[in-house]
Amino acid sequence: MTATYLRACALAELEEDAPKRVELDGVPVALVRTEGDVFAVNDVCSHANVSLSEGEVEDCQIECWLHGSSFDLRTGKPSGLPATRPIAVYPVKIEGDDVLVSVTQES
Repeated sequence: MTATYLRACALAELEEDAPKRVELDGVPVALVRTEGDVFAVNDVCSHANVSLSEGEVEDCQIECWLHGSSFDLRTGKPSGLPATRPIAVYPVKIEGDDVLVSVTQES
């Protein structure tokens, strides 16, 4: 299956270490600009139905504000309890001033 990239936002809309929630084709996505890169992950914590974009970002991880589980923005893997399942990570491309994300292909 070929990845289809959708415009998520302008690059200028992303502040360093400040997650932004967008919805692409009905999929909730948390966008994070950190450590010189832009990451896109599923915005729902795998432990509880909570928006990760409301959490904190540190050391390339996003923390769920409700129970404190953190997820690696590169792999989606949780780094601590109570979450035990990873979250989806989506491919990101920057074209000009636009951030493009493919929710049809997980990496």
